[in-house]
Amino acid sequence: MNGPPAPGRAGASEQNPWLHRYAVVVAVCTLLLIVTGALVTSYEPVSPTANQSLADSRGLSHLETVHRSAALAVIVLTLGLAVWLSLAKKSRWLRSVVWAAVAALILEGVLGEQAVLRWLPATSNFSHACLAQLVFSCTVAIAVFTSADWNRSAEIVADRLSLRTMSLFVPALVLLQVALGAAYRHQAMGVLTHIFGAFVVAVFVLVVGVLAVKQYPGHRSLQPAAVALMSITGGQVLLGFAAFLTRLMTNRATPPVVISTVSHVAAGALTLAASVVLAIQIRRNVRAAQPTWAESSPEARPS
Repeated sequence: MNGPPAPGRAGASEQNPWLHRYAVVVAVCTLLLIVTGALVTSYEPVSPTANQSLADSRGLSHLETVHRSAALAVIVLTLGLAVWLSLAKKSRWLRSVVWAAVAALILEGVLGEQAVLRWLPATSNFSHACLAQLVFSCTVAIAVFTSADWNRSAEIVADRLSLRTMSLFVPALVLLQVALGAAYRHQAMGVLTHIFGAFVVAVFVLVVGVLAVKQYPGHRSLQPAAVALMSITGGQVLLGFAAFLTRLMTNRATPPVVISTVSHVAAGALTLAASVVLAIQIRRNVRAAQPTWAESSPEARPS
């Protein structure tokens, strides 16, 4: 896998800055959609039979309305992005990504409506939460693919220490960690697995990020992407501990609990997106080291 194809020389002249700006707006709105969803789950009672005050019930109802409106807006915006990319005759793989995001958002809407109308099993709510994170990463990737930087020639460097292979494990591990966090929030599993996963992900991100920065200092794409991922991951870990500590103090939806939990969810989405961006940049700019002629020649091998 060598990543998405790089544009040709005519790519820069065909670049539409407004398309990229619109893609950025879609990505930001998708993140806000995740934030409103996290607000809804933060104010939900632990079980459907739990007692709620009338004010709490009304507040939750208002949040659900805001979340529904945000979901509808994001679906319309993403549909507009898909149509724009199709009319602009962008590559088939990019059109496939954006239309897949539209389909995933529609599925998200169906799952969300069912969650509002009746209590679903924890696994269904868990799927709803994970799918939203994947959609956000897709919109961020589309924003990268439509940027002016992507239309410039790749700054090719040789692979060292199997960085290309390790880069694929980072988004997979972050996605697994996000899934564990969603499972914990929806009471599908305990918190210890999520805490252990946070440690593993943080170490792996640190290793890959430091390798990218140290091996390719000054690289215009790899260094910023690696630094951004390490910074966001560090903030995500701190927010996770803050959310855990506030939850230990009380089970009620107090402002500290809500703020720390929602911030943690949003940072998780940003971490996943940043890991995807770094993987994209590594697969684009880092090439597998080729063996020398002497190493690959059958005559040079010992008998």
